[in-house]
Amino acid sequence: MSARPASFAEFYPYYLSQHADRRCRRAHFFGTTAAIAAIALALATRNGWWLLAALVAGYGGAWVGHFFYENNRPASFSRPWLSFRADWLMYWQMLSGKLSW
Repeated sequence: MSARPASFAEFYPYYLSQHADRRCRRAHFFGTTAAIAAIALALATRNGWWLLAALVAGYGGAWVGHFFYENNRPASFSRPWLSFRADWLMYWQMLSGKLSW
């Protein structure tokens, strides 16, 4: 994406195009799920180290997907906030069956 998107609605189709390989989407899904679990553990145990684990799991899953399956750069490198929002939407769409994984 060369031009800056004017809205999330413009950005999201580009984001999905960067996740065409279902193995990449699966890596994102499992990384995000692990991050959610780590956040829950951080809250349950009041141990902040689980928040670090959440970051490693979430970004680790995404980066594995991009570097090993898609062979592209994660969109979070150039558009972190839009990518963060798009990742959660993609996660929900996979969870709800609107997007194959």
